[in-house]
Amino acid sequence: MLLGSIEAGGTKFVCAVGNEKYEVVDKAIFKTTTPAETLQHVVEYFQQFPDLKAMSVASFGPIDADPTSDKYGFITDTPKIGWDNTDFVGTLKQAFEIPIYWTTDVNGSVYGEYVVLKDQLKHGSLVYYTIGTGVGAGTMQDGHFIGGAGTPEMGHVYLKRHPDDLGFSGICPFHGDCLEGLLSGPTFQARLGIRGEDVSDDDHVWDILAYYAAQACIQVTTILRPEKIIFGGSVSRPHFMKKVREQFDRLFAGYIEVGDLDEYITSPHVPENGSATLGNFALAEKLLK
Repeated sequence: MLLGSIEAGGTKFVCAVGNEKYEVVDKAIFKTTTPAETLQHVVEYFQQFPDLKAMSVASFGPIDADPTSDKYGFITDTPKIGWDNTDFVGTLKQAFEIPIYWTTDVNGSVYGEYVVLKDQLKHGSLVYYTIGTGVGAGTMQDGHFIGGAGTPEMGHVYLKRHPDDLGFSGICPFHGDCLEGLLSGPTFQARLGIRGEDVSDDDHVWDILAYYAAQACIQVTTILRPEKIIFGGSVSRPHFMKKVREQFDRLFAGYIEVGDLDEYITSPHVPENGSATLGNFALAEKLLK
């Protein structure tokens, strides 16, 4: 049995085919350009696998995930230029007569982490933040995604500003200095004029970003009480994670006992940035069951 995974990011698309053990059989990466060009690459890739039984798409958003909506399967009013109101699932259904699961990129990631960790969790409760081109979070409780009228958009909450960062207006085109506008990868270029990968580990900007990430951890700790908070994405490097734990400890002041911070605020448990791919395989198989 072959299962398909599409991890649709603002910078790149990661497409993969896996077996019933969720092992990657084949993988391809495409740069995110225009919807027409990118989705054509996706369709052509999966057409190589006529035995594909189901696929799952974990996409950047916002997305419409309400099956009763006229725009189910669409990327809606996204900050990603050129991708607003893109009929993602509809395009795939024109090419493939198989079940297609549709969710957010972070939901795919949190589900992959859940597959790995579920035997260690008492309540099936996780939060997964990705910090990359944008910022988003996927949440699970009792092994199910959390969401109501739509999927959560936790990258667009407001925060207390760091005193050394008051002159930075933020880069979110909708909100300016929301979490995404202050913490996402492109903020390095906006603040410092250089790309994030070129910023030294001892630059003070990491303390500023950790201050914001720690506040996000406090929000989900007090609202959702998860068993773990996981950070993925290009910004979430080991030295950054250490600073986030330190800031969380200082700001939260032990208000709620969360246990060992090294176990509570962690990096992904699926190796090689494969959380969303693993999650997609599991979600695609879930459609068949």
